[in-house]
Amino acid sequence: MARLDPQWFIDWADDKIVNHSRRVILTFLVLTVVFGAGLSAVSTESGTEQFAEEVPAEEAFTRISEEFSPRFQEGTGSTQLIHRAPNVLTRRELLRMLEAQKRLADRDDLRVVQTASAASVVAQTIDPDAESLADQKRALEQATDGEVAAAVRENADNPRFVGLLADDFNPTAASSTATIGVVTHSIPLADDSGAGQGGDSPLTPIQGKAVRIVGTVGGDISVFGSGVIADEFGTVITDSLLIVVPAAVVFIVLFLVVAYRDLVDLLLGTAALVMALVWTFGFLGLANIPFNQVMIAIPPLLLAVGIDFGIHAVNRYREVRDDGYDVGESMRKATDQLLVAFFIVTGTTVIGFLSNLVSNLTPIRDFGVVAAIGIIFTFFVFGVFLPAAKVEVDRLRERYPIPTFSQSPLGREGSSLGAVLRIGVKPALRAPALVLVAALVLSGSAMWYATGVDTEFGQEDFLPPAEAPAYLKALPEPFAPSEYSVVADIEFLEERFSSSQSGVVTVFLEGRATDDAFLEELDRVAQDPPDTFISENRRADSTSILTVIQDEASRNEEFAMVVARHDGDGDGIPDRNLDEVYDALLSTESADRALEYISDDYETARVDYRVEADAADDAVVADTREMADRFRTEGTATGAVVVFDAISDLILDSAIQSLILSMLGTGAFLIFVYWWLEGRPSLALANLVPILVAVTFVAGTMRLSGISFNAFTATVLALTIGLGVDYSVHVVHRFIDERADHDLETALDRTVRGTGGALAGSMLTTVFGLGVLVLAVLSILGQFGLLTAASIVYSFLASILILPSALVLWDRFSGNDPVVPLGGPERDAGAVPSAD
Repeated sequence: MARLDPQWFIDWADDKIVNHSRRVILTFLVLTVVFGAGLSAVSTESGTEQFAEEVPAEEAFTRISEEFSPRFQEGTGSTQLIHRAPNVLTRRELLRMLEAQKRLADRDDLRVVQTASAASVVAQTIDPDAESLADQKRALEQATDGEVAAAVRENADNPRFVGLLADDFNPTAASSTATIGVVTHSIPLADDSGAGQGGDSPLTPIQGKAVRIVGTVGGDISVFGSGVIADEFGTVITDSLLIVVPAAVVFIVLFLVVAYRDLVDLLLGTAALVMALVWTFGFLGLANIPFNQVMIAIPPLLLAVGIDFGIHAVNRYREVRDDGYDVGESMRKATDQLLVAFFIVTGTTVIGFLSNLVSNLTPIRDFGVVAAIGIIFTFFVFGVFLPAAKVEVDRLRERYPIPTFSQSPLGREGSSLGAVLRIGVKPALRAPALVLVAALVLSGSAMWYATGVDTEFGQEDFLPPAEAPAYLKALPEPFAPSEYSVVADIEFLEERFSSSQSGVVTVFLEGRATDDAFLEELDRVAQDPPDTFISENRRADSTSILTVIQDEASRNEEFAMVVARHDGDGDGIPDRNLDEVYDALLSTESADRALEYISDDYETARVDYRVEADAADDAVVADTREMADRFRTEGTATGAVVVFDAISDLILDSAIQSLILSMLGTGAFLIFVYWWLEGRPSLALANLVPILVAVTFVAGTMRLSGISFNAFTATVLALTIGLGVDYSVHVVHRFIDERADHDLETALDRTVRGTGGALAGSMLTTVFGLGVLVLAVLSILGQFGLLTAASIVYSFLASILILPSALVLWDRFSGNDPVVPLGGPERDAGAVPSAD
């Protein structure tokens, strides 16, 4: 039973730290080598595809990629050549586009299978025999400007031509300010899954070469495609880290110098921080968990908790040393309090991070697990290794002339900082209930205001802004960010072209494709489409297996006869023995196109609908789901915009669920741990007050700053609980220690000056250390840094201004039994200050 006593664990840890410090240090160094071996095995994962796992709309999207493709052929991927000019339809600009197409097609390593452009259409209009790009160039070179303009006007109603031009196309003037050329490459089909959503893409090396080749043509032609997007997904992480890490190091070191004011203590604290990071990322490699973009936040989070633990450990030790105790006894008294506080902080922070396990998004679940493991590692490093190293160093100082600077604690009596930290004590003693009521009213108002926070998710979230801020452009190498083009190109396409990449949605149909009524159902559903769907004569602009059948029948008399034989009502739509119609279709030249819309076993089918490019995503998604519901066949709405909307909903669900679970889990843990350690479970209520205030203020700050819930910020509220507990636990536990020996006012005063000083030091260090995330190229990473820094500031202020009032009320209503902390009077009775 003795081993169930928490004091037994503390005494055991004290003994190892004080009497076996060298063995502890050696053990931790060996473990660092072991975890360090896993660093080389850390893999990376980027883009939006990682968030789409287990999302029904994405599963349908993936099945479409797998099932609807030509048989016996490699897959294909496309590169878009975005051409801008005052008039891209002049002979000179058309020749530039053809030259770009030809230079790409001439490179065998680019695996070009075909190209298409408005320039090719114009050239073939002038010379119908110009099949090759060389012939098309020759036709344009020999044509006059008037002939070129006449060819442009001749194609004014040609969808193959107009569809490649910007919305400002003027057929009378034969002018347009932008056009798109399409280059199709052959690639391994399986490797291109998800390429449009980021992550790895087989088109990345191809389009990287295309950028350099097209750059030699002249004019304003840019390369766009999934390969370029995937490359920028990865590059933005590196560029962000190159800017953020050095800035964070500068701020952290600066504030650690102020907090520690001793070179040796600074080196010990820094070594402990590095050790915690090595353990965490070594575990990442050993556990084969990929490093995703959300995990960029883990290093600063571990630094935040580690810095706090380190400053508290050293500061509390210095306070005891200041009372005249020797090295060993000073560390025993310091760890008696701090190990308990660190344990509570670790437990609640781990609960906060593990609450992300309820998320349906894999990257957020992985983030929660790795962050929780990292916090546990941080507890052992700063709760055991750092005190042992400090004991060893200070004993060496007694024997050798090791330089010693300041060893005074932060917030000591009579200091300016101590006076500032006492600002919450007087209101707490005079009107604690009023302070709490005011805090709860403000908290409730912030929560009400926060109900207007939006939720969003898209690949642009993981890409750099279209225009980098001036301060980033001014940075010298190697810190200057790369040149980025994807977001600007996406915005240009959405603004200037009526049907951009996001202008198509899909309904995935399972079963019944051979039912006699299936094709007529496709026709029926297309009638009277929703407002966001492009339509003509009140029929949706769609492409399906029915479209392929009708197109083939219009030019193939033999197949048209097959269609007629299977059309019982004479409306041109087969309505019996559809498997025979499909078999006949697959024996025609349209077989490959047919297999893009129906599987080879006729069990599944797809229907593509064009939607207005400027329509709101929410409206498009709702309308696509309405279309899917119209089918008697089981239909699933999918496509990039639908998948992203589904993920956006999951992000909001994750944020709310993890917040609720984190609050409940933290509350239950605090009730248990204060009952187990102090016999006072009601202390948990006082502990939760500043956390509640901090969470609501962070949520209100999100709306005030125009920040939405996204892949990063979805974790902020649960994270605020984890970090907020860090501050309130230190204050509560120190108050229990002081209240055992002093009256209420003295206990509060000593608590806010002693622990408050360490909290102020760690708050400033971590706020600036995390605040540098706003410098990141990735904008949502900057938003995350801003909110995390705000959560730390709110947690600190709530612990200094509001928590004292909660403690006063707790003290008044908890009864008259004396508070006896772990390592309390019975331990102190045997402790004698050293003579020096």
